[in-house]
Amino acid sequence: MVTITGTLFANAQLSAGNFLCAIGLARPRLDIDNFRIANILSIFVLRMDQSTFDYAGFRHEYIGEGLRRADLPADPIAQFGNWFSDAIKAGIHDANAMTLATCVGDRPFARIVLLKHFDEGGFVFFTNYASEKGRHLEKNPNAALVVYWMEVERQIRIEGKVEKTSREESEEYFHSRPIGAQLGAWASQQSKVIDARRVLDARLEEMKQRFADGVVPSPPHWGGYRLKPDRIEFWQGRPDRLHDRFRYTLQRDGSWSIDRLAP
Repeated sequence: MVTITGTLFANAQLSAGNFLCAIGLARPRLDIDNFRIANILSIFVLRMDQSTFDYAGFRHEYIGEGLRRADLPADPIAQFGNWFSDAIKAGIHDANAMTLATCVGDRPFARIVLLKHFDEGGFVFFTNYASEKGRHLEKNPNAALVVYWMEVERQIRIEGKVEKTSREESEEYFHSRPIGAQLGAWASQQSKVIDARRVLDARLEEMKQRFADGVVPSPPHWGGYRLKPDRIEFWQGRPDRLHDRFRYTLQRDGSWSIDRLAP
């Protein structure tokens, strides 16, 4: 069982070296002196200032060490945990950020959410149930998650059905959040059209007065979702775009089959 807390990333700082890794101009843990960093950054800024930027040519070569079937555990959750630990050790900012894709009718939607817990039961995130994503999941519980860590050249795709977490689990996490975030969950009618920022500010002040005693109950319209996976794919960048891809597929007996996919 792994729970992701906000303090996990609180001390992370984006150094020049990490910035270069993030834009593909350097590798993690690469020893680059300050003079070279300044020159590389200058070149990058000059390129970005050009009015005719070559978007098609904006690429970097992947140099990952590769992923072998022999190295994969039988359980994809264990493999996810291994890679998540590697991402934390690499100092990746918001390593728990992931894209959540939903679909209503024939139209897909995507947005970033934060992973707050994962275990054999699935992957958990929290939100306003009345938000756009909440309304989508009410109509169609099939969803997908994507985690991408460019610094370590890894991507994970997760697919399955979503269900709400228990009220107790939602309330436990809600009360672990900063007081401002708790008040914000009451103040914001997520995804609704508002006239101006002052509407939010006024609502926040109203909530501060309403809960002036410092005790903020969990809103009934707010809580967690758990995506229970039936397919998980691990992608490792490799040279010449010949990446390593392995897909776990849940079987009827609860085991997982593993297939290598062409890049």
